[in-house]
Parts: sequence; structure tokens; C-alpha cells
Amino acid sequence: MSYKLGILDQSPIFQGASAFDALQQTIKLAKHAEDWGYTRFWVSEHHHAETLAGSSPEVLISHLLAQTKTIRVGSGGVMLQHYSPYKVAENFHVLSNLSPGRVDLGIGKAPGGLPLSTKALQYGTMSDGKDFEERLSFLQEIIENSINETHPLAGVQATPLPSIKPEMFLLGASADSARLAAKLGIAYVFARFINSDESVLEDAARIYRSRFPAGSFKVSVSMIASPTQQEARQLIGDQKIVKVHLKSGRSVTVQTQVQAELFGKQSGESYEIEEQDSNIIAGTPSYVKGVLADIHEKYGVDEFILHTPVTKEAERLRSFQLMSPLQTALQETLH
Repeated sequence: MSYKLGILDQSPIFQGASAFDALQQTIKLAKHAEDWGYTRFWVSEHHHAETLAGSSPEVLISHLLAQTKTIRVGSGGVMLQHYSPYKVAENFHVLSNLSPGRVDLGIGKAPGGLPLSTKALQYGTMSDGKDFEERLSFLQEIIENSINETHPLAGVQATPLPSIKPEMFLLGASADSARLAAKLGIAYVFARFINSDESVLEDAARIYRSRFPAGSFKVSVSMIASPTQQEARQLIGDQKIVKVHLKSGRSVTVQTQVQAELFGKQSGESYEIEEQDSNIIAGTPSYVKGVLADIHEKYGVDEFILHTPVTKEAERLRSFQLMSPLQTALQETLH
């Protein structure tokens, strides 16, 4: 297998379960991911979400690092529009001192919630989410300890400085995000599970590779692996991607039609809702690996971050086990 595999876990709260149960499942999955040979384990940031327990990745990462030994652990991602880049750097420098060489700092541009939670996160601050590139660039300078001497904050350091810096990633679902990652010289992760438009993925890969040939290009995909193709199709059901298009030109992706209506109403703008097929890669492990191999060949993907949005706990865990990189490596060796 010429690409690596990682996992994105949103700590889903299954029907009849609690947030405590969801976080215990995240801990369990991280430990298994390490045993099964996955490269990294990322947790997400969602706000005011009744079905997802992952609202504070920095806190969860700290616990997961303590519960594992070798796997890289990180954010998929920190929603930087809400936070001070300096404080984000401090958080991840502390994490990097606790577990040197194992911390990933994935940054997302999205709000991670509806307009009401965004207002709550930015309450009392000057943030409006429109200075993302400036924030990301400044965060990179803090992490690299290379703030320009002409900067108003020249000389400041986000202590404690780690012996091994956290690795930075930009998460996005557009060619513009790929362009920004290349401009800053950081790794890029295309969220195919949010934007399944193949032409956008193609543009993002081309732009990133042409402008930053030495960079790391990753793709996060929705997938479910099962013993049979039929069972995999049954598990995904009729899932959709729901997008809200605001009059201002901004578009956001949410999980349900209900959330889309709420987002539109809370935005205070006129809006349109678009529903798309979820484009989940579903099938036997060999089928899923075949699809990933095809995407890898077409776009030069270095690593896939697997996201499995199914509501059955045991089948979700089994899917990650069936895709185990260690098992795949063993099979390739035997053949």
C-alpha cells in the first residue's frame, strides 16, 4: 500500500447513549487505531451539536495522548476564526511537550456550528471570521518562532517551547484552501466527505502540487467497510450532504435539513438549501481499498483520513478494523 491511513473521529453520540459513552468510544477507537497500524487519529470540533460530543479537541487530544503510546493525535480541526492564534499555539506547545513528536495541529476555516454558537464563541471579541489567512499565517509564525521583527508582537513566544514542534495542516474543501496551504508551505487535507465534487478535488490537487511540490497532500473520505457489499450499502442508508448557500455568497455544510433551516434562519440572510448524495465509499475492504488506490493514483494522495458516519457502533468499529493498515501490509507480504 503506497499511501498511509488515518482516522477522523467526531465522537458521535449514538441513540440511547450519552456524551460520556461517546467519549469512551473515542478513547477505545484511538487505542485500537494504534494497534491496527493507523498513522494518526484526529478529533473534530463541533459546537452546540446534540449528536456529537467533540467540541474541544485540545482537551480531548491531551487525554488521548495519555491513553496511547505511539500514534499521532491531533485536531481535525481547530476552528481558528474563533480563537487567538497565540492561545492555540500555547495549547499545542503544551501538548507537544507532553508527547513530543506525536501532535498534529489541523486547522479548519469553517465555524463548526450554527450562527448562534459562532456568536457565543466570538462574544466580546473583535472577530468576524474574515481574517482567516492573517490568523493562520500568524499562527504559523508563532509555531515556527519566526515572527517578523516589524510585527507589532515581535519577540513574543508561545511558551513552553517544545523540542519537537506540532505539525501543521490546513483542512479545506476548495481550491482556494489548497492555494493557501501551498502559499504557506504547510500540509493540506481535502475534505472529500464535505465536498464530493471530483472537479474541485482535481483542481485542489493540481494547484497544491504545482505550487508546493514537496508538500503533503491528504484526502479525508467517508467510507464504510463490511464483510459484504450489500451490508455496507445497507449501513449507509440514504445519507445526504446538506449545504446552505447564503445571499452573501458564503456556503456551509451541515448534517441535516433541520440544521440547514436553523443555520439559514440564525444567519439573518436569505438562503437556499441544496441536498447532495453523500458519496460514501461503501463495500468490502478490497472494494474500498480499490477506490482509494484509484484516487491515490489520480491525485497523488499521500494519506487518507477515514471518516465513517454510520449510526451502528459495533459495525463502525469493525469497519476501521477491516481497513487495518497492519492487516493490509501482512496480506501484501504473504502475496
